[in-house]
Amino acid sequence: MIDFYGYARCDTCRKAQKLLDSLGVAYRFIDITEQPPTRAQLKAALTSGKYKLSELCNRSGVQYRELNMKEQLKTLSESEVLSLLAQNGRLCKRPFITDGKSIIVGFDADALRSTWG
Repeated sequence: MIDFYGYARCDTCRKAQKLLDSLGVAYRFIDITEQPPTRAQLKAALTSGKYKLSELCNRSGVQYRELNMKEQLKTLSESEVLSLLAQNGRLCKRPFITDGKSIIVGFDADALRSTWG
C-alpha cells in the first residue's frame, strides 16, 4: 500500500492525488500536519540520492519562514533537521509519497507515472 502524506487544502497534493486516481493507484491518505513522515522515511528519501536535505523542506511554507529554516539549514546537522521534519509536518515538502521502497517528494507527474503507473 502506498502512503500519501499530504494536506487536504494543498493544490499540489490534490494534483498528485488526481493523477494517482487516474492511474488507478490505491493509496492511504495521511494528513502530513498531524502525522509527518517518520525520521526513517525522511532519511530514506535523503539516502536515495534523489533529494538534498533542503528539498525535503517546504521552503514556501509559513513555518519555514517563521523558524528561519533557510539559515538554520546552514548550521543544523542532518540529524537535527530530520528530527525537526519528523516532528513538524508543516515543515515537510508535500506530498511525500512512499510504498516502502520508492519515495517521491513533491509533485512530479513523470516520476509518479514511471513509479506507480
